Amino acid sequence: MGSAYLRYAHTKGTVQEVDWLIVALGLRPGDRLLDVGCGPGRHVHELARRGMIAHGVDISATFIDLAERDAPHGATFERLDARRLAEPGVAAGAYDAVIALCQGAFGMMLSDEDDDAVVAGMAGALRPHGMLALSAFNAYYAVRYHTEATFDVARGLTRERTEVHDPQGRSLEVDLWTGCYTPRELRSLLARHGVDVVSMASVEPGSFGADPPSAESPEFLVVGRRAQC
Repeated sequence: MGSAYLRYAHTKGTVQEVDWLIVALGLRPGDRLLDVGCGPGRHVHELARRGMIAHGVDISATFIDLAERDAPHGATFERLDARRLAEPGVAAGAYDAVIALCQGAFGMMLSDEDDDAVVAGMAGALRPHGMLALSAFNAYYAVRYHTEATFDVARGLTRERTEVHDPQGRSLEVDLWTGCYTPRELRSLLARHGVDVVSMASVEPGSFGADPPSAESPEFLVVGRRAQC
């Protein structure tokens, strides 16, 4: 998808989202933060501008190339499959905070095992009492507003038909499948990896806040804290 990703409406709320993250995660200048599925680096760039030491990982070489262009001081990037975060020595206990937003990695893997691996890696990357923020598609919203053509009830996946372009400019229509979750499933998943849920809200991109979970918003945003090891 490349630079076309930045034309999506949901990418326009970066400043508000980072304002919210700084407060919710208790971030201070000099804190080390990991963005899992960072895409072209919009959150990493903004966090680095605010004084954080921010590192982004993404499976897409194109996104990493875009992210490294004009990256501010304190922002670094690495091509990495998020499922590898839990491997020994990759990111163990190195960060004050870890985020995974806008389905950049979590929810994109199609299997429960892969999503579990992503969360395991995120939790393992945190120092004791480090903070986590994770967004996920709202299963209740999908049931309520999607059709059989765009929501696979048996697998809990939404389907979006979209057009992408390769480096040569050729277009191709592809299906994007994204996993959906309930609040109970998210709490259970995080607890399994030693993360206590601090808050959970219904949100929309560019409008992060504290609205209680409901069926009326497309995403849930969870804030958690890693337990003492």
